[in-house]
Parts: sequence; structure tokens; C-alpha cells
Amino acid sequence: MKRRFLVRGIRQVVTLRGPAGPRRGDQLADPAVISDGAMLIDHGRFVQVGPTARIENLTEARGAEELPCPGNVVIPGFVDAHTHLLHGPARIEEFEARIREGRPGKGVHANEGVFATMRAVRAAPAARLRIQAVRALRQAASFGSTTLEVKSGYGLDEATETKMLRLLKTLHGHPLSIVPTYLGLHVLPPEFDGRPAEWLDFVLRRQLPLVARRRLAQFADAGADPQSFSLEQIRRFLSAARMHGLGLRLHVPPNAHAGAIALAAELGATSVDGLEAVTSAEMDLLARTSTIAVLLPGRTFHQGSGRFARARSMIEAGAAVALATNFNPGTSPSCSMPFVLSLACTQMGMTPGEALAAATINGAHALGIAAEAGSLEHGKWADFVVLDASDYRELPYYFGMNLVAMTVRRGEVIYRREAC
Repeated sequence: MKRRFLVRGIRQVVTLRGPAGPRRGDQLADPAVISDGAMLIDHGRFVQVGPTARIENLTEARGAEELPCPGNVVIPGFVDAHTHLLHGPARIEEFEARIREGRPGKGVHANEGVFATMRAVRAAPAARLRIQAVRALRQAASFGSTTLEVKSGYGLDEATETKMLRLLKTLHGHPLSIVPTYLGLHVLPPEFDGRPAEWLDFVLRRQLPLVARRRLAQFADAGADPQSFSLEQIRRFLSAARMHGLGLRLHVPPNAHAGAIALAAELGATSVDGLEAVTSAEMDLLARTSTIAVLLPGRTFHQGSGRFARARSMIEAGAAVALATNFNPGTSPSCSMPFVLSLACTQMGMTPGEALAAATINGAHALGIAAEAGSLEHGKWADFVVLDASDYRELPYYFGMNLVAMTVRRGEVIYRREAC
């Protein structure tokens, strides 16, 4: 790692500086841009971020190595707060079948695709999963991500869940920061078909204590799908996870339990994710809590349902909103955060500034790492992205195009676009 270096003469430095808590309301739309800006970095952390004329004349800047900036705009690295990175091969047959049948899931058992991925992940050696994961992480870096939350959950047994979570620990820093989540309650394993209470008892007695004891995850997650588990069973799982010292997260699909969001708020969940069918009363509830609404527009886009989350209404209600890719083989096979921003702007009514804040600083709050990541500020890790653009708003404007010229994590270049 370079001891100290200087990046200067940047047309726009989009700092996302602001209040200590997650951005809400009007705060979400203020990107805190510095024109003709510079950044001084030492041992992978920001020392100073400000106007070039001030930063380059600092005593600390003398002798600093200069890092060429192959673009005109610098933004914080994306914090992708919801992914399923370890998932084996693509589910292209399922994808084509949905197209031929005309609507998502028609004529297919709801969990058939999940079980196909489960079988692949169970059978795959950890080394093979690692190769696939590193390939995807490098692609995510090319789209500007520097931090990924990654869930287990496709193992659906003790051995495979442990294999996945152990692998995530080895992947941290290669090349992205990884925040591991134990997805312990979302689909009933086929071996426990019709016996959800037995599966939950096994999870509470064996898997959850093992995950906590070996410190394999920072969060525990559950799905609020009524076809799998009751709301009371979800409460038991999340309450036990909290007692084990894990942070809480909750999947809230369109068909979620009534009361799922209220349960998450009651238990102090860090985030509720999805929310395509959230009500006005639930928006008001989220506005009164610290729970982050992590929206997943890639899922709606890929499934073709047209049912995007009501981001504009949530923001106006005062809820804290984040954005994530939901990278997974069944409903959102993309790790492109810029495309997620485009969907947020064109389909959910968010402004470019709001979408950028939701994908960076609010994503960091959704993972409990906002003191270290999500904005360009003194003392934080030097995680940033250089865009080949003249204005940060071009990022969602040019949908499907990649404007990322360079991605830096903790002061180290992890992606640099080759010259054409």
C-alpha cells in the first residue's frame, strides 16, 4: 500500500458529506460536491478532501506520490448492501422458461430454482465457488463497488452453510470488502418438507450458535414469505440471532407477511430489503426508526413484474432508503450498481443525487459501517471511484454503459479500465 498520495484537479469530487445518521428527505438529494477538488490519502485512509488549491498546499501533501486521475468525477465506492454472491451456475433454463410462459414463475414450483442452486452449491468444492466468486467480485469492482454484503442461504444444511461463510472470510479484500450475512430462514430445505418447526429448531439449536461462536457472520437474515415460515417463527429466529450478538436483516418480498416490517422495526433490524408492496403506514413507521429500507429494483426489472418499490413516496415520508443489486442467479443476475441507479431514477422517481447517496452512504448505514465507508471524508477508508464523465449525473443517465475508469479500495487500485 502506498504510504501517501495525492489526487488533484478533479472536476467534481462528490463527497456525500452530511449528518452522522442515514440521509433522509432533502438530505438525501445533497451530494456535497466540491468543484476542482483534491484528496490526500495516507495508509489507505483519507487525510483531507477539499479544493485543490488548499489540499495541494498542505504540509502533509509535500512529497506525496501523485495518483493520476483518468477522469473528471470522483464518487465514493458503491456499498452494495444486498447480494447472494455464492450461487453456482446461471439459471438460464429457468430464465428462458419464464419468457416462453409469459410471466414469472408460471407453472413452476416457487422454490424449484432455489433448490437447483442449492444442489449445485452443495456439490461444488469451495475452490470452485471461490473461482466463480472472485470473477464476480472483479466484475463488481469494474462497476465501482468497493463493499459487498454477501448472504449464505443456498446451502440449506449445516455443512454447506458453514462452507459458504468460511469462504466469505477468505474472500474479504480479494478485491472488495465483504460483509457476511447468515441467511438462516428463507426457504424450507427439501429434507424438511412440511416440517418448518423442526427445521427452525435445528437452526436455533445447531446452526445459529455455530455461526455466532465461530464469528462467521456479522448479520442474520430471514425471509418474510408466508409460504415458508410463520411470522412467529421468524420472530424466534431473529430474536435468537440478536441474543447471539448478530445484527438483523429481513427480506420483505411483495407477498410478505402483514406485520413483517413492524416486526423488523420492533426488533431493531438494521435493514428491511425489497419492499415492493410497502404501505403508507409502513413508510411512516420506517421514518420513525433507524431501520434502512434497502430497495432492489434489479429484481423487478429481471422478473418483468413492473412492480417497483415506491422510493419517491418513502423518501417523502422520511424513511432512509438504500439501493442494492440483489445479485443472485434467479431474480437479479447483475452486479452493476450503475444500472441499479438508472432504474432508481427512471422507474422509482429518485433524482441522481438521491440514488447516489442511497447506493453509497445509506448502503454503508445499512451494513453498520458508515463510520468507515460510504463518503469521502477525513479518517474514512479511501474507497472511491473515478468516472469518465463531466458530471456525476451522467452515471444513471447513460444506462447500460459503464463510465467507471478506475476503482480504488483502501487506497489501492483494484480496477483500471484499459485505454481504448
